[in-house]
Amino acid sequence: MPAARDPARDARDAYIAWAVVAVLVTGLVRINVTLPAIGHLGSALVAVLFLYVPVFYVWRRKEDLVDYGFHAEPLKKGLITAGVAIAVIFPIFALGYFAFYEIACGSDLLSNLVPNNMCSRYGGLAGIHAPALTGKLAEFCAVQLIVVALPEELFFRGFLLGLLERRFPPKRRILGGGIGLALVISAAMFALIHLPKDGDPRALATFFPGLLFGWMRSSTGSILASTLTHAGSNILIRLLDLMVLR
Repeated sequence: MPAARDPARDARDAYIAWAVVAVLVTGLVRINVTLPAIGHLGSALVAVLFLYVPVFYVWRRKEDLVDYGFHAEPLKKGLITAGVAIAVIFPIFALGYFAFYEIACGSDLLSNLVPNNMCSRYGGLAGIHAPALTGKLAEFCAVQLIVVALPEELFFRGFLLGLLERRFPPKRRILGGGIGLALVISAAMFALIHLPKDGDPRALATFFPGLLFGWMRSSTGSILASTLTHAGSNILIRLLDLMVLR
């Protein structure tokens, strides 16, 4: 039987879980080993960590992962929410992607904002071409959904945001999704966890999709929409890279 709700304990568990995971991720991402059928070992272990920590806490708290959005229902609402986000945001992002590289790679000053060697590989709008649909690309898409998006959404949006919203209930709701301190904190945690891999401050920009993913989870009560949109975002960036990079 689940223990009585204690909002202060909920927040404490969220902070401790994130701190422990952050320390472990800092070490795991430095394991630069690639294995057949697994890929980058460090990244695979990070995915396992994102799955294991919520499972451990749920067991210790005598709760269930369903309480943290680990389910597909309401399926229709989740699919529609993800579909609308993809249809509206992805085209805008793609335009911004091309505009950024066109402007930044044409300026000595702004080119410093571009990841290393990207401008030398950027073919420009005239060089846009359809990406090759290979088995490697299909594998990348599957990895983004199962190994990247699902574990991260369970940990950050399902588990952490779920606990934090008990301590900091949303002050307002937009289309059913809670907007408040819990959403901001969980998005900040999501952004900060991306820093250890390369130490690149541009990784902090993940704060903004973190807000969107958190709103989706709060609006639907499930991590389905956020998982699909998260995976789709990573796949979109990969496709855009393949379209313009030489």
